[in-house]
Amino acid sequence: MSYVEVPGAKVPIRMWADPASVEDGAMQQLRNVATLPWIKGLAVMPDVHFGKGATVGSVIAMHGAVCPAAVGVDIGCGMSAVKTSLTANDLPGDLSRLRSKIEQAIPVGRGMHDEAVEPDHLYGFRAPGWDDFWGRFDGVANAVKFRQERATKQMGTLGSGNHFIEFCLDESGAVWLMLHSGSRNIGKELADFHIGQAQKLPHNQDLIDRDLAVFIADTPQMAAYRNDLFWAQEYAKHNRAVMMALFQNVVRKEFKKAKVTFDPVISCHHNYVAEERYEGMDLLVTRKGAIRAGSGDFGIIPGSMGTGSYIVKGLGNEKSFNSASHGAGRKMSRNAAKRRFSTRDLEDQTRGVECRKDSGVVDEIPAAYKPIEQVIEQQRDLVEVVAKLKQIVCVKG
Repeated sequence: MSYVEVPGAKVPIRMWADPASVEDGAMQQLRNVATLPWIKGLAVMPDVHFGKGATVGSVIAMHGAVCPAAVGVDIGCGMSAVKTSLTANDLPGDLSRLRSKIEQAIPVGRGMHDEAVEPDHLYGFRAPGWDDFWGRFDGVANAVKFRQERATKQMGTLGSGNHFIEFCLDESGAVWLMLHSGSRNIGKELADFHIGQAQKLPHNQDLIDRDLAVFIADTPQMAAYRNDLFWAQEYAKHNRAVMMALFQNVVRKEFKKAKVTFDPVISCHHNYVAEERYEGMDLLVTRKGAIRAGSGDFGIIPGSMGTGSYIVKGLGNEKSFNSASHGAGRKMSRNAAKRRFSTRDLEDQTRGVECRKDSGVVDEIPAAYKPIEQVIEQQRDLVEVVAKLKQIVCVKG
């Protein structure tokens, strides 16, 4: 489908989703965003759903301002994937050992490494700017300085919620490695701190929703936020790169005889801010639950823990600010999913996948998400499909 345009106060709301299918609370959030004085455009992805301040699945282009709640609290959250030389024929019948080895190598949930991971100790790993990145920690908000040790030990860890590590097959039988994570606790604390700072500023006192508080260009508060935002986005990128290196090392060891090789890693943020130019204006484009899909850009659009995912290539549609969805998107809240579904339902919906099937992950059950095939179909003018993946191992926090 192409987009549907819904009237908005300052800008039209371009929707790659059927407005009638979007919950009332999310539609109201979109209307609220369209009232912001600094807004220049709003694009809505097919995975749109209710979020904090701004919906998940929205792309907000503003001139001279940025809204920290419209980035999300997991700054820099995103995906990484890599195709391997392995095929389905190389795999054992029982994948439980592989899942166990992944969980031993990469801490999940609130876990962290006993010692900070050093890139030099990871086979074949390259981390351009690693020392410079950590050197800039001195420049982030004083409110999180005491978290430095924790931040170093959480580098290369998964977290919980909808984050995952997967071992997948594409339709030709090739094995892919894929993972989803962000900036861990340090990113959340930076986001919470700056959202609180923004809400205190005089120009935000009359906003329709205090969670839409913004920072304005050429102010000390904006400079501080941009510094911390870009640092946290870099943390998330490094976090995924370290995890992918650890994951690759597990696969190398488990499949020694196959002498596994890996294609270049595909990686993309889906909660972040980028400086981009549209219609002659320099804009700050916030993607919250959306990936960049400029012409030729590779991206990753995952479904749920039982349905599969897509590797895509962007078509460069400027009406969406060169964006596409970040996943299937939830169709019910975590609490609603827990009330509605049982562990038996989870077992049924993840049959054939080596993964957790206990009550702790019922909120991640596939039925709590929109159908990924439908989400892909609704954005055929934004991306083309390169590969369809189906997970056979899924690690959750």
